[in-house]
Amino acid sequence: MQEIKSSLYQLCLNFIKERIETAEFALKQAREASNDDTKSSAGDKYETSREMMQQDIDRNKRLLIDAEENQQVLSSLKDTPHSDAARNGSLVITDQGSFYLSISAGQLHIGKDVYFAISAVSPIGKLLLGKVKGDKFDFNGRKYNIKEVV
Repeated sequence: MQEIKSSLYQLCLNFIKERIETAEFALKQAREASNDDTKSSAGDKYETSREMMQQDIDRNKRLLIDAEENQQVLSSLKDTPHSDAARNGSLVITDQGSFYLSISAGQLHIGKDVYFAISAVSPIGKLLLGKVKGDKFDFNGRKYNIKEVV
């Protein structure tokens, strides 16, 4: 199971690196477009265009900051010691699916097995925190039975 956790950690790390690269590239393009924009004779049109470019830059900055924060969260989970109770860094195996409490990275595949990388602050993540093997909980009308916490 420790090998699976290591693989999930690496998949999450790759997910974050890709998000950071995408946000940095989009931010660079938005800045270049803003710098290349020359003032036209229609002043209002220029100002509207400038404002839209600034909003694009701001949005990409927020995406980059979010990705970097997720990278820090993930870094704090490296080599998390085992705990019987689910916490950040735990792999929780239930009868309805397997959840890696880390960052929100969605479905991750290891071979033919599917795992869900979820944040501890997500609705299901909050329900999982502190749970131990044998605990049960309901989420979105489904009943879950925890088979293992790694």
